[in-house]
Amino acid sequence: MMDTGRLGFALVGCGRIAAKHAQLLGGGDVKGARLVAVCDIVAERAETLGGKHGVPHFTDMHAMMDAHGGDVDVICILTESGLHAEHTIALSRHGKHMVVEKPMALTLTDADEMIRVCDDAGIKLFVVKQNRYNLPVRKLRQALEAGRFGKLVMGTVRVRWKRDQAYYDQDSWRGTWAMDGGVFANQASHHIDLLEWCMGSAATVYAKINTALVDIESEDTGVAIITFKNGAIGVIEATTAARPKDLEGSISILGKHGTVEIGGFAVNEMRQWRFTEALPEDDEVLGTYRENPPDVYGFGHVAYLDHVVDVIVNDSPSLVDGPEGRKSLELITAIYESAETGREISVSSQKRDIRLGRR
Repeated sequence: MMDTGRLGFALVGCGRIAAKHAQLLGGGDVKGARLVAVCDIVAERAETLGGKHGVPHFTDMHAMMDAHGGDVDVICILTESGLHAEHTIALSRHGKHMVVEKPMALTLTDADEMIRVCDDAGIKLFVVKQNRYNLPVRKLRQALEAGRFGKLVMGTVRVRWKRDQAYYDQDSWRGTWAMDGGVFANQASHHIDLLEWCMGSAATVYAKINTALVDIESEDTGVAIITFKNGAIGVIEATTAARPKDLEGSISILGKHGTVEIGGFAVNEMRQWRFTEALPEDDEVLGTYRENPPDVYGFGHVAYLDHVVDVIVNDSPSLVDGPEGRKSLELITAIYESAETGREISVSSQKRDIRLGRR
């Protein structure tokens, strides 16, 4: 019997991140949402996830929609990155809103087509950027919007994580140019999004990449220097070659009147909060947001999916729609073009002759 009080979600792709989506949607963590069905071309994965949450499982996404489309309001695209566009475009004919995991696509052409077909179908396209919902990040954003930094000088993100050969060997698509990309396109994509969200649009980028410790096509290590349109500069340091374990995922913002650094494993721990013009509540910030939360994997997804429900039900403004999700992809593809050509690249260029997403 259909639960008309909650939006129905269907999952396409039953891999690592799908387990988190299913847990939240199937466990009642997201108010106003429920899990309806799951799908994966690997039957065992679909059966395991569907069985765990007591919902039907399928190996064909259109068969799933034909059978349960009446109960589905939102489809979550959780497949490998190189298939996000293909699956979003194919499923748009069912007229359901779309939630797409990061990155939304591997090419700007695909991203533009995803935005177009969803607009034509009259459905909303959401791109998952859950780290925007971490409480320390929200506090940083509030300070930026209040103008407390004054002129922005520099923004830096550091992703120093461990992904060994066993991680990449889990699936044949991991670390490939056609379906995944390297640390910039995959692990650091959320941090790149946060950097632009805080510092403003990027103008140019110069990057270097390297494959240091694992046997994959793409990079496990890289650095990029960014010039923003407002004149500030930025640095991205990204690697999955940290050993013997993860070190940090951090962002620091420096302005004329203040400095904020958020560290931890996944931009979840407020480390520095300093402003030349102090406010009474500043003394409480480091204590209140020192570590939030201890279990960071998937934490922001609760707030993000709550936001998706709110946008659909109440027609609220969307924080990360298709065009907003495309911004970080534009910078990521420019990073790869710079690394491949050895030149400083204009981020706004629409043509990218790069290996990422090439099939």
